[in-house]
Amino acid sequence: MLPRFTVSENTRDTEEKAARAFARLTGIIERLRSPGGCPWDREQTHESLKPFVVEETYEVVDAIDDGRPEPLREELGDLLLQIMLHSRIAQEEGEYDIADVVDGLSAKLVTRHPHVFGEVEVDGSDEVLVNWEIIKKKEKAGRGLFEGIPSMLPGLLKAARMGEKAGRVGFDWPDTGAVREKVAEELGELDEAVASGSAAEIEHELGDLLFAVAQWGRHLGQFPEEAVRAACARFESRFAVVERLIGERGKKMEDCGIEELEAAWQEAKRR
Repeated sequence: MLPRFTVSENTRDTEEKAARAFARLTGIIERLRSPGGCPWDREQTHESLKPFVVEETYEVVDAIDDGRPEPLREELGDLLLQIMLHSRIAQEEGEYDIADVVDGLSAKLVTRHPHVFGEVEVDGSDEVLVNWEIIKKKEKAGRGLFEGIPSMLPGLLKAARMGEKAGRVGFDWPDTGAVREKVAEELGELDEAVASGSAAEIEHELGDLLFAVAQWGRHLGQFPEEAVRAACARFESRFAVVERLIGERGKKMEDCGIEELEAAWQEAKRR
């Protein structure tokens, strides 16, 4: 049984509002999956819904980047729909229901925050993360350190998460300078692989270089996945200006030489 906590009047009002909204949503999902409900919803399985979970998660990230509250509210709802559908499918198969999902999360949060719900004292968020990994390791005894990292995470994000987890148990470079040296070392090894002409070696060393760059970003306090996404956004924005500049000259991109394209690129950067 989960412990009860004293809550403020405002929190109690929010709980009651959430309970009503959640009960309504649960009923809607049940109706959609029931005979006479929606044919599409009734056909879905855990497997068929996988692409939608990924897509909706990325749409939440896009909404966060957008910065406006309304798109984020809507996308959070779409992501919640995926959670509700998966929970309903499991309930129909006699495994668990949405209440079990929520109770499991509540229990996990209480257990992994002994500095809030227990007597443990911590000095800052870094110590919180170390304690989190220790508690998680006890909960999942016998599992490897990286087993909780999704295999389908984008590469740079996965590399950073692996380095972060290894660092919490003491396996990490001592400082940013040491990681920078590793990046230089891996770049040199990639140059050697390129000189060898071996595609397999090039792939191997390129992967090592990107992994090291992800760790360097982590030590610099930056999220490498976010950094490369921002770089892609800048490239897209500037390239759109290049396309417009070339179009204003009555030309097509493919008809321009590299000098003209580079000049347009520099103009796009200045703008």
